[in-house]
Formats: sequence, C-alpha cells, structure tokens
Amino acid sequence: MIPKIETASVPEIKLFQENKLTELLQYVNLNSPYYRSLFAKHDIDIAKIKTIEDLALLPVTSKEDLQKYNDDFLCVPRNAIIDYATTSGTLGDPVTFGLTNNDLDRLAYNEAISFDCAGIKQGDVVQLMTTMDRRFMAGLAYFLGLRKMNVGVIRVGAGIPELQWDSILKYKPTYLITVPSFLLKMIEYAEQHGIDINNTSVKGAICIGEPIRDQDFTPNALSQKINTKWNIKLFSTYASTEMSTAFTECNQGVGGHHHPELIIVEVLDDNNKQVQKGESGELTFTTLGIEAMPLIRFKTGDIVKLHSDSCTCGRNTLRVGPVIGRKQHMIKYKGTTLYPPAMNDVLNNFGSIDNYIIEISTNDLGTDEILIKIATQNETPAFLQELRDHFRAKLRVTPKIEFTTNEVLVPLIFNPNSRKPIRFFDHRKNIV
Repeated sequence: MIPKIETASVPEIKLFQENKLTELLQYVNLNSPYYRSLFAKHDIDIAKIKTIEDLALLPVTSKEDLQKYNDDFLCVPRNAIIDYATTSGTLGDPVTFGLTNNDLDRLAYNEAISFDCAGIKQGDVVQLMTTMDRRFMAGLAYFLGLRKMNVGVIRVGAGIPELQWDSILKYKPTYLITVPSFLLKMIEYAEQHGIDINNTSVKGAICIGEPIRDQDFTPNALSQKINTKWNIKLFSTYASTEMSTAFTECNQGVGGHHHPELIIVEVLDDNNKQVQKGESGELTFTTLGIEAMPLIRFKTGDIVKLHSDSCTCGRNTLRVGPVIGRKQHMIKYKGTTLYPPAMNDVLNNFGSIDNYIIEISTNDLGTDEILIKIATQNETPAFLQELRDHFRAKLRVTPKIEFTTNEVLVPLIFNPNSRKPIRFFDHRKNIV
C-alpha cells in the first residue's frame, strides 16, 4: 500500500508539496490567530511564498512560541475538537493539541502507511506495549492506524513483563510496538521463567523512543544486545505529537521514510538556514492536512541528517536518519561535543551493566560536567578502567563514573509519571 506520491519522481513530489503549501498558507492566514498576527508583524505577503525554497522567507516556530501562545494556534472552534493530546513544554506547562475528526483520520492514515512500510499487513496481530491514556497521542495513533489496516491489536500497555509474555503466549502477536530497551527486560524475564523466546509468534518489533541504529544504519549496541538473544526484526520509527506524522523504516533499514502528503521537512543550522546536503542540523517541519493546529517551520530540537537517494523499496521520498541528539541536550565536555545517544551506545556495549543514568551539571567554571551512575555486579577497579578506556576510544573523553544500585536507579529511570524510560538528567544552570 505505497501511496503513489511516494513513488513519484522527486520533481513531482516537490510540485505536489508546493501546491499543498499554498493551500496551507491561505488556510492559516484565514483561521490561525497566531500565524495571521505573525505574517502581519513581519509584513509577509503569503502570495509570494510559492516554492519550498520560499519557506526561508518565513520565521520559524519554536516550542516556546507554541507554549506562550498555545490557544492562538487553534484554527477551529472548540466544539470541533474530538481529542486532546499534550506534550511537555520547555517553559514548564504542557502544550495542548486539539484534533478534529479529520485530524484523527489523518493520524490513522499516517500510522497505517507507516506500519505497512515496516511490513505489517492485514492478518497480523500487534501487541501495543505503550500507553493510550494520559493524553498521549502516540498510543492512540498506533491503535487508529492498525484498526484502519484491519490488523488485530492487543492493548497491553507499558511495562509488566509477566503480562506481556502472558499476552504473547495466549494471543500470538506477530509484531510488538515498544520502547526497545524494554525488550531487554522481556528477554530477562523469559530466561528466568523458561520461555523459549525464539519459538514464539513474534517476528518483529516497531521500536519507539530510542535509536536502534548508528548513523551508517548498522545496528547500534542496544539492538545488537536484543538480537543476540532474540532473533526478531527491529524497525525504527521517529515521530512527535507536534508533527502528527511518523518516519518509519522499511525492510531495508536505511532511515525513516518521509510522507510528502503529510509534512514538509527542512534541516536547519543555528541561523535557521538550510544545511548543505549530507550535513546534520535541526529537523524543522511544516504540517500538511491538519485542521486544528497546523504548524509552519516548527523546530523540533532534534539533530538529524536527511538522505535523499532512492530506496530499493521503490519509494523516492526523503529518509530521516537516526536522531543524533536533542539540541538542548548537547554537551561540551573537555572540548568535545557530545549527545546522550553516543554515551548510551558505549554503555549498552557492556552486558554486565544492569542499569545506568547520565547526569549533566555545571561546574564552578561554568562548563559541563558528566557523571554516569551504573548498577553492575562487577564493581571492580579493572571493570571501571575498561569502561573508561572504552569511552576514551569511542568518544575521545572519559566522564566521571560511579557505582550505585538498581534500587537507586530503577525508580529514576522508570518514573510512573513518564511515558518513556529516563536515563538523561540535565541539572545545568545558565551562567551569567
């Protein structure tokens, strides 16, 4: 079920998106108090915005804008909102997203073509291992997309390995939708309870929230750790509440495919200029086909690379590579720029590490300090030195490392108020 536009030529895709962009600008100018005010403030004539390149004439939209003027982004009356979702805000309060019936249909379409991209077909059964409550858009989106595909869904929710395995053995799902690091807990539980994980119905997992590939698309340490024990196909997917769109891998595993009928994508530098081809920058998007809260040139905070060569699956769309890191999480440590995913990959290489967290703080000189706390049964000077050497070899620097226990780490990592495991804690303060 590949949409025709995704196998069209690159010039055809560009022309299609430019026609959709014209419609969007007219729509927000008529219906969005925020964008109407923004266009007037900057004396922008939307009739002059005709091409993808012309987007550079428009200001970007930030998470702070969305939080400060949340209600002004709404383009429909309140009684047209069918579902409310929220995402954490940079200024403290959550940001609310309203969705109309048409927006929910768009959300279902997005997930249906994304799951189809990963190989899920009618006749499959999918175990949904993420929450649908707490105003969480993703869980609802997954369910709507699978329902649209006429695929069976087992709504187990997050956590509880015993319940997950009980459902797998009873209902025989073919795919799981889960945070990949939780698969390690599933493996551990199976080993402790005599479950033959490679003799079950599960053949693949759609992995959310954490990267499973390095920048060259080879499996990273986390996915290697999973596949060493459990021979299932892992698919990466990247999405956010703000974009209501997913970038999901096909069987080739070379980046999340772009859906040009749903979103326009840019990658920008610190000056909001398009980066050169092959360079990394901040993923910035413009949504297409959203009624309630469309966004224009919204900066995600995620640092990525785009890949534009055609995929052997037949799609000619852009592909988004693994997230290098979040812009706000960038660390300058002893002259080296680091992002948490790179440190995660080093730590995931060690099977003897049960758990870990990364804490960043500001020292008296106003520079970044890194403290990694690990829980392991191997609390020896030799292991600590091996870990330090591995950091030096991979990242050129060695952070401070200290031993702790699972009893200390588990409540921090698996906070009941969080939708995902938390391993990165940023305690930095601004130095004036």
